[in-house]
Amino acid sequence: MRYYALATDYDGTLATHGRVDDETLSSLEKLRNSGRKLILVTGRELDELLGIFPRIEIFERVVAENGALIYNPHTKEETLLAEPPPDSFIEAVKRSPIKRFSVGRCVVAAWKPDETILLDIIREQQLELQIIFNKDAVMVLPSGINKAAGLVAALTELKLSPHNVVGIGDAENDHAFLNICEFSAAVDNALDVLKEKVDLVTIADHGAGVTELIEKMISSDLNEYTVKLNRHRHLIGKAENGEEICMEAFGTSFMLAGTSGGGKSSFATSFIERLIEKQYQFCIIDPEGDYQDLEQAIMFGSQKQEPNTDEIIKLLENPLQNCSINLLGIKFEDRPSFFNRILQALLELRTRTGRPHWIIVDEAHHLFPANWDPADLLFPKELRNMLFITVHPDHVAHTILSSIDKLVVIGQSPEDTIESFCENLEIDTPEIPSKKLEKGEAFYWDRRKDDEAVFFRGIPPKAELTRHKAKYSEGSLGEDRSFYFRGPHNKLKLMAQNLVIFLQIGDGVDDETWLYHLREGDYSHWIRHFIKDPELADHIKKIENDRTITPEKGRSYIRRAIEEKYTSPA
Repeated sequence: MRYYALATDYDGTLATHGRVDDETLSSLEKLRNSGRKLILVTGRELDELLGIFPRIEIFERVVAENGALIYNPHTKEETLLAEPPPDSFIEAVKRSPIKRFSVGRCVVAAWKPDETILLDIIREQQLELQIIFNKDAVMVLPSGINKAAGLVAALTELKLSPHNVVGIGDAENDHAFLNICEFSAAVDNALDVLKEKVDLVTIADHGAGVTELIEKMISSDLNEYTVKLNRHRHLIGKAENGEEICMEAFGTSFMLAGTSGGGKSSFATSFIERLIEKQYQFCIIDPEGDYQDLEQAIMFGSQKQEPNTDEIIKLLENPLQNCSINLLGIKFEDRPSFFNRILQALLELRTRTGRPHWIIVDEAHHLFPANWDPADLLFPKELRNMLFITVHPDHVAHTILSSIDKLVVIGQSPEDTIESFCENLEIDTPEIPSKKLEKGEAFYWDRRKDDEAVFFRGIPPKAELTRHKAKYSEGSLGEDRSFYFRGPHNKLKLMAQNLVIFLQIGDGVDDETWLYHLREGDYSHWIRHFIKDPELADHIKKIENDRTITPEKGRSYIRRAIEEKYTSPA
């Protein structure tokens, strides 16, 4: 489910001449029974609203006085989001020619054309107040207070994101809150200027229009309008003809695949920046600590500490918080079972709230290996809003591969990457343009629609992820990524699971063993493909190519090169 709440205006939308009819009330109850929440967003003063609408408890929250006040109908608690107008202003209004006005907790309400008098008083007293229009009504409120600010406050209390909310209204003062809703609608009697901005204009007017919208929410979750929501798509790059390559905000899962050093981290960082810009909540499953320097995400776990699932879920209950889950502190063989637990918790949170909006799984071939079995999980039939990052699509579980509808391929041998993906699914391989990919370039393939992969250039990230020295120097890379000193006769099996141990073992092994791996180019190969540092690998390759070098000097040169970029044992 995408939409977990309906935020509706009162006068002119839900109500006709101040009253809500029985049919509209019945539709509100149906929506609430579907598991969704109702939020009333109105310019009316609370006491006045309670007097004319006795069924207020059908709503989880009421945003009254055009955003200045939040009311919980179940606890009767009121929360003011602004200071009341000064007494001097109220007294001046009373002395003015204005005949019809009212004073709420924060709002002063009047009618056209008295806005000119109100504006004169504001100027005379040099107050930071604003005038907001609601058709013929005029409201004076503190600066910065509107229906959007009030709705955000109400959603925060309910632990919901605006990206999971549908809004509907009819007048000028509804623009603000409709703009922050993922889906916006206007009833047929709405102002034309509002109708031009929303995603849907109902056929019916007033409460019947709200009922029409609710029926669509219950029957289809508004899926038929997804293609219209282009403003929510995430731009990832541009094709050679200028066409934008985008990922939908909802309903898709894609794989980012390619060889090491091809730029997967840069691409992922750029995609995450798009999510941050639009405030979509994300959670990164990070087996190797590649995202621990991401400022906009709270990191759980380290190379010495296992992440706490309860703490992660508690943080993500706040829709404004993102997180990365660092698995370095978990033994390599224990990571799949831990991952299954955290994935289950994340999917349960999604069922309740629709968040996190995106789950990003790095090194997906380790966490979803080919033999992975979701039988013990409450696993959804369709995975949505997932990004899987891997070097080896052919090592990823068939269940995961079959759920992916879009593929982004980077690095060397993109044809092989796409072919291995298709072979595992037993589907036809798309046509692939003859193109050698440079860093920042990729192929995009929508396997549900297209027979050809599209070449495009990605959007460079504003901030590259920093190379994470602690992970490689002191963490545990796991048995399959460690370096093994075996010697020329394969008699040894000394495992170095990080750079510190690599240097220690390298200093201790006999010269024959050390020189054997040097001459075979094993050191640069390990640095390039498992430490993922092509620059350092190139430097060490030059040392390996020097056939005159002694073991003593070779050890010294390699140690110096590593310690210049990574944390030394000291």
